Amino acid sequence: MSPSQPRKSRFRRIWGWLRSPSRLSLLTLLLIGFFGGIAFWGGFHWSLEMTNTEKFCTGCHEMRDNVYAEYQGTIHDKNRTGVRATCPDCHVPKVWVYKIWRKMQASQEVWGHLTGYVDTKEKFESHRMELASHEWARMEASGSRECKNCHSWEGMEKSKQRPRAQQNHAEAQAAGKSCIDCHKGIAHLLPKEYKGNEEEE
Repeated sequence: MSPSQPRKSRFRRIWGWLRSPSRLSLLTLLLIGFFGGIAFWGGFHWSLEMTNTEKFCTGCHEMRDNVYAEYQGTIHDKNRTGVRATCPDCHVPKVWVYKIWRKMQASQEVWGHLTGYVDTKEKFESHRMELASHEWARMEASGSRECKNCHSWEGMEKSKQRPRAQQNHAEAQAAGKSCIDCHKGIAHLLPKEYKGNEEEE
């Protein structure tokens, strides 16, 4: 008998058991399904939230030594009010459907970590423009949705802004621009190859 035969017969027995009518009552099956569903959903949600923290994001040295190091000391990290925007606040949508899609995209980042795509400072710098372009495109496509969780045109007291900021914000709002159109370098260094306008911070 070959080693694969016992596996096949085991699989057939399991499959037969799954297909056969249950001896359990309908109420028991519903209760098992209900509580099993709650346990599954709770575990799924817990794992989703565990991977949605600054600690998790900076767990690999590629993020910790590059973009996280640049973020430290910026206005989103330290400011007079103490309100911080962490990695997931800017890079992970809050709406569930968009969050799941973003998590699926993030699997490429895990693959990049495993294959050493940007595992040195030199490699990271050589790919900085490519990585930044992907993120800018994502933010542009969503109309800077994550920025607007904290910033909105309606919430701005433009009279308390500097004259140049007042003018730029008024023009951007009228033109239907979003945050990322002008604020690409607000939390991370801009790529050396980037040629933007002088208003970008």
